[in-house]
Amino acid sequence: MLDHLTLHVSDYPRSKRFYTLALKPLGYELIMEFGESGGFGKDGKPDFWIAQGSATKPPLHIAFASADRPTVDAFHRSSLAAGGKDNGAPGLRPHYHPNYYGAFVLDPDGNNIEAVCHRP
Repeated sequence: MLDHLTLHVSDYPRSKRFYTLALKPLGYELIMEFGESGGFGKDGKPDFWIAQGSATKPPLHIAFASADRPTVDAFHRSSLAAGGKDNGAPGLRPHYHPNYYGAFVLDPDGNNIEAVCHRP
């Protein structure tokens, strides 16, 4: 199991704004910040970090677990309102498995950020 990961971003303030809004429906918040590096997570434990630098290349695909489908929908709406670009509207992806419900958004550096629910 992963403990945490860091994504390098080209514009820390812009990405910080994006992720603060995009991850809020998933219960994530900015927990720690050291200069131009911030850790997002739940329950006081940052597990997703962003840090100023050359944007991670090639862009990554990062999926965040969601407890239910309405939260996936809220993630998608919040991400678009935060400046993300639609990369797959919320919906079933039965080619993965019958209950795979996900939504995809490109962050400011082109990383494919997903929220997914595996429950019916």
